[in-house]
Amino acid sequence: MYSLNDVSLEINQGQIFGLLGPNGAGKTTLISMLCGLIKPTSGHFTIDSLNYTHHSSKIKKIIGVVPQEYALYPTLTARENLHYFGSMYGLKGNYLKDKVIETLDLLGLLKFADKRIETFSGGMKRRVNLIAGILHNPKVLFLDEPTVGVDVQSKNAIIDYLKFLNQNGTTIIYTSHHLAEAEDFCTHIAILDRGRIYAQGTPSSLIASTEEARNLEEVFISLTGKDFRDGI
Repeated sequence: MYSLNDVSLEINQGQIFGLLGPNGAGKTTLISMLCGLIKPTSGHFTIDSLNYTHHSSKIKKIIGVVPQEYALYPTLTARENLHYFGSMYGLKGNYLKDKVIETLDLLGLLKFADKRIETFSGGMKRRVNLIAGILHNPKVLFLDEPTVGVDVQSKNAIIDYLKFLNQNGTTIIYTSHHLAEAEDFCTHIAILDRGRIYAQGTPSSLIASTEEARNLEEVFISLTGKDFRDGI
């Protein structure tokens, strides 16, 4: 895994911004810093005009985080998990109850609301994991590999719901190894490798600026090479 070095990004409101790179390139480290989970040793960043150094508590109220690892309690039901996470954001009463029902329904999980998470498939857990990060209607949503290891139906449900959130004003920043998915889903992309940003722009502009590239995967290989990156 590489430390970040001279990373500079400007992500505008309303964008769907993909952070792409080989294993160990620094994607998760960057997301963790922007979410406040890791403190940078140098540099600074702002979210919604708030400088993290001075306004970390305010920033944490307007962002949502969906980690790659399931942030769920396996012996609790989906409903119980979501009520717990909603209460952590200060939600309560009928608003929280209705929000949980609404989001479970939108992601095809309402009939499983009172089943324990430990009985869910990987795709179902991914969808509940997503809901846990968006109950408080964040302005900016960070997702680390939100579609990893899921079936096509769950992947489509997750991507469609993220598009719905974005259309309603949520800025989305996500990491992925699925380059075809990112090419179709993202409005803007940055390609990281060895802790540095090698290219950034719209998918179409990156393809157009890379000689003989026909898609984002060919841009990615051109910039990062064909060698294996077996992260630990």
